[in-house]
Amino acid sequence: MDTSQRLLALTQQLRLYKPPPSVNDYEEQRIEETSGDVMSRVGIQESRTPISKDIDRFRPKRASVLICLFEGDAGDLRVILTKRSSTLSTHSGEVALPGGKSEPQDKDDAETATREAKEEIGLDPSLVNIVTVLEPFLSKHLLRVVPVIGILTDKNGFHPSPNPSEVETVFDAPLEMFLKAENEKSEEREWMGDKYLVHFFDYEMDDKKYMIWGLTASILIKAAMLVFQRAPAFPEQTPKFKYPRVVAKDTIMP
Repeated sequence: MDTSQRLLALTQQLRLYKPPPSVNDYEEQRIEETSGDVMSRVGIQESRTPISKDIDRFRPKRASVLICLFEGDAGDLRVILTKRSSTLSTHSGEVALPGGKSEPQDKDDAETATREAKEEIGLDPSLVNIVTVLEPFLSKHLLRVVPVIGILTDKNGFHPSPNPSEVETVFDAPLEMFLKAENEKSEEREWMGDKYLVHFFDYEMDDKKYMIWGLTASILIKAAMLVFQRAPAFPEQTPKFKYPRVVAKDTIMP
């Protein structure tokens, strides 16, 4: 196993990172402390309607994705990505990080992420050194997605074997790309009164073109900011990841 000094230093750096408390965990606690009062989602008490203790409040399902980093042949830091199968019912054909919904047997977010990575692309969890987790992100289908950062300790030991029912292609990209403005563009959207930016990155590898955007792009921007300790060269504005208390089944973020 060959782990460079750079990766060892990065491991030590990332292990010191502690994600800030989840907005929604804080909100959940605050609501419980107000004896069942419904609070406005915009920070002021527009409504204090009493609710019953057994109300069917919306509780987002949890998922995890793996930000698996390794050192490329040129010495750059790279991240493993997938292009999802075109036959999937959601996010078909889109670029994504390996990952998926948590299962009851998963002991934590890292186990969810590595289990899903093994199922999707054949990545042996023993090859991945988990170093930290980021704060949860909100998917457009209202999943609470926890990014888990891991270091691929032996890149030559990983031989991608994508599950064809889930993954069409496995590839990698330079992490630092997600701080540069060259291939980035963005669109402004709004969620629950807050404006935010959806980022799009054009990327080409082995004569194949990929569009990395949305949740995956936002997670990789955050990871790159943490790893390289600097802000991106473009405006970056994330939504505040707030969940409504009651939502229709087909509710998605714009």
